[in-house]
Amino acid sequence: MTACVCGSGKLFKKCCLPFLDESKSAPTPEKLMRSRFSAYALGGYGEYLLLTWLPIMTQGLDATELSQRDTQWQSLRILNVRQKGDDGYVGFSADYLDGDNKIMNYQESSVFKRINGQWLYAGVEVS
Repeated sequence: MTACVCGSGKLFKKCCLPFLDESKSAPTPEKLMRSRFSAYALGGYGEYLLLTWLPIMTQGLDATELSQRDTQWQSLRILNVRQKGDDGYVGFSADYLDGDNKIMNYQESSVFKRINGQWLYAGVEVS
């Protein structure tokens, strides 16, 4: 039994896997954020990443490229979550290894939109 890479503390098969294998849709922006992190961390889920991205934002993106595991993501911490109607925001901090195996940090405030009942990643919140 493997813990989910998203850091939820739940088993992968009960956490992000149902979203990644498309048997369920993420019910909240946070769960979508966690599943997208898992897709990047594990690699091989480019189709899922495209499917959960606001279509207008995917121009020039390719499922094969998105499936590549070119960053060694180490951990995810959710900093804040806001939702108002069909708009969602998730602030997160994620650690990854650089080319010298040094731990680096990436932070983002992600924007999500719910369209026809499905949450989609819409980009980064600009302050």
